[in-house]
Amino acid sequence: MFERLRKAFRSLIDRMSRRLVNKLILFFSTIIILVVGSLTIISYQMIQKESVDYNMSSTANNLKLVNQNLEDYLAGIEQLSLPQIRYDELIRAILNEEDDYASKMYLEDYLRSLFYSRKDLNSIYLYLVGQGKYYSITQEAYDIKVRVGYDGQIPYRSWYKKAMASPNNRSYQSFADPGADPGYSSITDPGFMAYHRVIRSIASKEARAVISFYLKPSMKDEIMKDIPFENGEHLLFLDPDNVPFHLDDLEFYNRLKQTEWLTRLERQEEQEPITWTTKDKEKYLIVYNVGEQNGWKLIKPIPYSNIYEAARKTRDLNYLIGLVFLVISVILVTLIANAITQPLKRLSHQMRRFSEGTFDVEAPVKGRDELAYLTRHFNRMVTRTNDLINERYKMKLVEKNAILKALEAEINPHFLYNALQAISTKALKSGDFEVADMVDALALTLRYCISGKDIVYAKEELGHIDRYLALQKARFGSRLEVTLEWDDSLMELQIPKLSIQSLVENSIKHAVEKVSVGIRIKIRAELEESRAVITVEDNGPGIPPARMEEILESFRTEWEEQEGENIGLKNLNTRLKLLYGEEAGLEIQSGDTGTRMRMLIPRGGQSHV
Repeated sequence: MFERLRKAFRSLIDRMSRRLVNKLILFFSTIIILVVGSLTIISYQMIQKESVDYNMSSTANNLKLVNQNLEDYLAGIEQLSLPQIRYDELIRAILNEEDDYASKMYLEDYLRSLFYSRKDLNSIYLYLVGQGKYYSITQEAYDIKVRVGYDGQIPYRSWYKKAMASPNNRSYQSFADPGADPGYSSITDPGFMAYHRVIRSIASKEARAVISFYLKPSMKDEIMKDIPFENGEHLLFLDPDNVPFHLDDLEFYNRLKQTEWLTRLERQEEQEPITWTTKDKEKYLIVYNVGEQNGWKLIKPIPYSNIYEAARKTRDLNYLIGLVFLVISVILVTLIANAITQPLKRLSHQMRRFSEGTFDVEAPVKGRDELAYLTRHFNRMVTRTNDLINERYKMKLVEKNAILKALEAEINPHFLYNALQAISTKALKSGDFEVADMVDALALTLRYCISGKDIVYAKEELGHIDRYLALQKARFGSRLEVTLEWDDSLMELQIPKLSIQSLVENSIKHAVEKVSVGIRIKIRAELEESRAVITVEDNGPGIPPARMEEILESFRTEWEEQEGENIGLKNLNTRLKLLYGEEAGLEIQSGDTGTRMRMLIPRGGQSHV
């Protein structure tokens, strides 16, 4: 039977492969099936993983926030249980309440003040150790009642023993199980949990009383409502000993606590995915958070069926799209295969000639079908290729001419420098040494400016400043006085080229050019603990406040938006920050009697300080 089926299948494949149309149908169908199937499987697996990661991350963050709020809430209850500054008075009242009416009234008033201070308390009980007596306060109908009762079984109850043995003098009592012990026989509605605090004498450390707070579930529900829920999910709130204080399904918890991993939950920054499979073969992703303060656990089991729901819908949709696409493709291939097989040979022949380097071939166009359209575009491609070859050749010529123009532009500054040298030589021959010195200074200044370096040594910049000031002194004469105080250890400091000139030029512009009296400019460099500071200051009339505001505002604008007369200082400030980081920059201070500009270069990094 199997052999007959195999032979029939091989016969079918052989008949289909005899015609090019059938080959095309089989080929494209196989490709579509493989591509769509592979993409569907890959996308399904990726969406599954991303769904798990997303649920882990989002749920863990949500549980962490809610658990923190729950622990803060319990910390508030613990703070409420501490008498604080009234501790001695409370102990005294506990010891004397049996014989002293005032002490009895003090205890009742103390319970009232605690009860009225919060809205989430069902009742408060104050058990007097060794007397079998307790005070209680609770709301009955619309009235608040303080009562006194007796219960000799309190010392034998588990919550009492746990509180007495606790190093923190406290115990928590859960009522998640409907059959749990309420703690006091008179309690009818214990709420969702009770907090018991042992009150001891400060001197003798003996237990004098136990105060118990029975909490309403309203505050817990208000905090936990921030946790999103979907059908099938669960939520558990456990103490450090894994005792449940909130359950949405007691039977689910009883099954869960039988697993070993429940006792191994610890605080950790990053949780590993935990998968739990029930006896019914249902898989859950267990996301949890362990509180940083007291180790309370908030656990949310999420069924994998919920997590993978979006992935399954996407997979089914991809399969449907793939099937539709396969049917349409088979039909289209069947319709057009016969029309393209015969003229395709002619077109393929011309394309082969084109691929071998014959770029002037053209295929004849017949009809108005898709092959004719393809043939026309092939002919256009051939024409365009020839045009591109010619255009590329022309671009090479243009590029060569551009290089020549760039070389000519580079020669011009050198020509000007050489011309200045010639003028200087002629002035020397004529005996006009002052003009020769000025021309030499201008020529060296020009050479310094057109040098390709952007970072120079301080000694090079100072040499340039000497030449620059020589030209300025020739202009202003004795009205310009310049002093230099430069630390020798900073001569090798690397600074932006023309940086000091920008500061000196600004002093000349806002000081020397504005007045007719003599102006003194001081250039100083010093090394501070974390940076080198270069200062240029003058005793001129200062910069007007409006102008000063424009300069400082220009420092805060983007370079592309910069306009006006502040480009020099703005450029220097921007270069400093680009070269040395945000700690570098330019500071300007100006008043009625002068202007001080400080260039700051931090130590380390690229500053070479």
